[in-house]
Amino acid sequence: MNATPDTAAATMAAEHEAFIAAVATQLNSFLAEKRVLMEGISPATLVLVDSIKTLVTGGKRMRALLCYWGWRGAGGAADAPAIIAAGAALELFQAAALIHDDIIDRSDTRRGGPSVHRQFSTLHSDSGWALDDERFGHAAAILTGDLCLSLSEEMFAGIGAGAASRARAVFNLMRTEVMAGQYLDILEEVAGPSKPHETAVARASAIIRYKSAKYSSEHPLVLGGALAGASAELLGGYSAFALPLGEAFQLRDDVLGVFGDPAQTGKPAGDDLREGKRTVLVGLTIDNAGETDRTFVDRNLGRQDLSDADIERMCAIMVDSGALARTEDMIGELSGTAFAALARLPIDASVAGALSALGRGAVSRTA
Repeated sequence: MNATPDTAAATMAAEHEAFIAAVATQLNSFLAEKRVLMEGISPATLVLVDSIKTLVTGGKRMRALLCYWGWRGAGGAADAPAIIAAGAALELFQAAALIHDDIIDRSDTRRGGPSVHRQFSTLHSDSGWALDDERFGHAAAILTGDLCLSLSEEMFAGIGAGAASRARAVFNLMRTEVMAGQYLDILEEVAGPSKPHETAVARASAIIRYKSAKYSSEHPLVLGGALAGASAELLGGYSAFALPLGEAFQLRDDVLGVFGDPAQTGKPAGDDLREGKRTVLVGLTIDNAGETDRTFVDRNLGRQDLSDADIERMCAIMVDSGALARTEDMIGELSGTAFAALARLPIDASVAGALSALGRGAVSRTA
């Protein structure tokens, strides 16, 4: 007898939760081993591993789950150690990116609590140590992020057999592209205003693709498929689904960075405006606002002392210029492209359902 849709959905949900639990167990065991190693070096270094553990304990595991369902769609077994290790490696890579990103963006909060560099700055202040607490916080967080990157590589390499040549190539490409995209992002913050405004959206779109979309969705899904030995055709189909999904995901993140509820996002309202992020939303605003409003946005974006009134005015300009509405349209268009590609994938309906649920949650989230 064939399973009913409800039974199939329940089975997939149970598999989803079992994988998340397995990744958590893997991370806890791995970091516990590293904690013993660090304690042997010096108990003072335990805070490095502890801050990483705190960061990887939270989050939605989206990248790990996309990797998992890419694996399952290509015929991989549900409880295979290789895919659990790959998921854990992606979580460590994501944690490293968040640590460094918060330093670059001068963001003091992450998931409703202090960011890693702020934790170290506070440790410095509370301990009454010499020299500058902020400089110490940044330096210690950079080292923590570097350690996290190293642990991610160690976890992935531990899969063995070269982690399959295609999967290794995807993992390596993902790490390189994120760093290049991050550099383009910080370059845009300082060089953007002096460039022609008509290219603002195109530049921001390129940053989205390489800084976020590829590593948030495309590479994790393709990585899972490659580990399971997927055909080139299936991997291409995975990319056709996941790349526009990742771009829609980042656009949603950009909207939340300005208009999101701090109680849900874990960051202050308008935080992206104080950080000076030149997102597609900002680019659309600059392209479409009147001269006075455009000048106001250009001159005030990235000011750390932006008042609530300044932020309210910038938000109003985004709405009145049509930038917010156009961003929402783009999210809808990219989502439509992604889900149309998903419908064409030669994968089991239950796997397609799991990927659809992940995708819809990513683009419609409130935090």
